[in-house]
Amino acid sequence: MKKVLIIFLLMAVFGTAKSQERPVKIVFDVTSADPSVHQSAMRHITMMSNQYPESEFEMVIYSGSIDMVVKYKSSVQKELEMLASKNNVSFKVCEMTLNRHKLEMSNLIPGVETVPDGILEIIMKQQAGWGYIKESK
Repeated sequence: MKKVLIIFLLMAVFGTAKSQERPVKIVFDVTSADPSVHQSAMRHITMMSNQYPESEFEMVIYSGSIDMVVKYKSSVQKELEMLASKNNVSFKVCEMTLNRHKLEMSNLIPGVETVPDGILEIIMKQQAGWGYIKESK
């Protein structure tokens, strides 16, 4: 009985230690036009943001991935809208990419924000200590 109690107490201590880990900050880099990459990226950010609700996640969309955030073109619109409503997830699209594709904010899925330069946004996040994930095939 004493051993069971000790094991239980150890599990309780180490179990709560995991839930009290320091929050992380991760920036996702998405440039692919491939819808399967978009779906994979959404799956990753969904799982991580659910598992680590105290952490922050930002997805930066630019270059060929623009359709990922365009209303009625995106293969992940429903998932993106749901995630964009969470406090710990944000989606940023490059304004230069928008201009190159002759798109405006009104063309974007609600919840998507813009940044002047997608690459610079990623670099600034990394300089601020954010982890980096490149989504690709």
